[in-house]
Parts: sequence; structure tokens; C-alpha cells
Amino acid sequence: MKQGIHPDYHNVTVTCSCGNKFETKSSMTKDNFSIEVCSQCHPFYTGQQKIVDTTGRVDKFKQKYGNMFKR
Repeated sequence: MKQGIHPDYHNVTVTCSCGNKFETKSSMTKDNFSIEVCSQCHPFYTGQQKIVDTTGRVDKFKQKYGNMFKR
């Protein structure tokens, strides 16, 4: 392999919005990385449905189309 062409591969601490922290390896330049959903809080892995709405999209949809589905 050629020397000096590969990116630096180091440990990165990932922090989820639920508070879960874990460490992984990455070639990104940051040492810390924030995410919104991880395997500890994602509905697919937990089996519990939870609406993750950080920008109010669900409320905006309900305001715009909420009366269409009511009978």
C-alpha cells in the first residue's frame, strides 16, 4: 500500500439525543459526533413507536391535512 494517501482512522465518541454514548472508529476529522436517533431509542429496535419530530413536521401536516381524514 502507498504511504500517506489514507485518511487518519481514529476513535470518535458518538452522542445520541436520548443520552446514549458510544465509541466507534471513523476517518472524519471530528472527535465528537451528535446524532438524533440510535439503536437504544429507535422504534425498530425498541419495539415502541415514538414520533421523533424535531422540526414540527407532524403538527404542520395535521394542520394542513387534518380535516381531510375525519368523517
